[in-house]
Amino acid sequence: MAQSGPAISPAPTPDAFSFRLLATDGDARRGEFATAHGLVATPVFMPVGTQATVKGLTPGTVRATGADIVLANTYHLMLRPGAERVAALGGLHRFMNWPHPILTDSGGFQLMSLSQLRKVEDDCVTFRSHIDGAMVELSPERAVEIQNLLGSDVAMQLDECLRLPAPRRELERAMRLSLAWAERSKRAFERATRCGALFGIVQGGDDPQLRLESARALTAIGFHGYAIGGLAVGEPQEVMLRTIAEVAPALPADRPRYLMGVGMPDDILAAVARGIDMFDCVLPTRNGRHGLAFTRFGPINLKNARHADDPRPLDGASACPAARDYSRAYLHHLVKANEMLGAILLTTVNMAYYQELMAGIRAAIAAGGFADFSAQTRDAWARGDITCAQGN
Repeated sequence: MAQSGPAISPAPTPDAFSFRLLATDGDARRGEFATAHGLVATPVFMPVGTQATVKGLTPGTVRATGADIVLANTYHLMLRPGAERVAALGGLHRFMNWPHPILTDSGGFQLMSLSQLRKVEDDCVTFRSHIDGAMVELSPERAVEIQNLLGSDVAMQLDECLRLPAPRRELERAMRLSLAWAERSKRAFERATRCGALFGIVQGGDDPQLRLESARALTAIGFHGYAIGGLAVGEPQEVMLRTIAEVAPALPADRPRYLMGVGMPDDILAAVARGIDMFDCVLPTRNGRHGLAFTRFGPINLKNARHADDPRPLDGASACPAARDYSRAYLHHLVKANEMLGAILLTTVNMAYYQELMAGIRAAIAAGGFADFSAQTRDAWARGDITCAQGN
């Protein structure tokens, strides 16, 4: 049965960050964290707005899908339009017209994704800008400074993320560098005036010993929350899930746990079952732009010819107008014609489905029925959409 968890603080002040664990069901957790820009219910999926925009959607549409919080990226906003410019214009919330919570990634993922354009040293990482070729430095201190200028509600430490598999010596080097950068990030954050919280990031690849050492050292440093980074970067799902199961119990139970860059709906269900509270991924928006819809019937590829004469909506019972009010035939046409509206509608469908999934997860944990909810959700995905009746 669901059980009440410990409260971190009774009633947060308007500018405080606090996390409350409201219920547990097995290892699954239902909670919320408070920021200066509002509450975030957990488990939560954060739409990715790398360059201060969730691609294809207005902030109002993102909010209407049910999102409490979005993610933006330090590296990209550092290059364009520049953190100092955003600060002068009133901060990131005003700049992108999103008055709700914002988490900013530190740029650590770009150490992996832009590996051909960077050089990592103990002091900092030097990037050759992918925009104009200019050389720019990003240190732990500068990453925190940028996030402070942006006015992030949740800032992330700078870390080094490696693609898996990787040699153990490289995993250990990156983990120890990330720990050193975590300490520097914490000291820099203590001087910040506009950031609400700072999260540390557990690294160590697929090595359990390195992961636990990282988790314990970060806990000793002390952060508002803890992320598990360096997963969903090439390893099989079973390796990712085993790593989460090993690391999550080593993190403080009274702080949020964030699995970075994940993911697929099935990965989210499995990670919640192992104690994860926060997720982000580009998959809903990226797949929406390429004709793939996520629904309660599983993924539906609107490029397929079978949809060309199908008058049914994606889901006649959905609360999302994009899923309910347009035929599959029309969506297929938009995708095949490469019309902008197709990408917008399918991105909206995907964002709404992810938020619907998270709301269902939260309700199930609160009711003590998460295992049944997971089984029923996976069963609906497995049955698929071929024979589903309109409105079911």
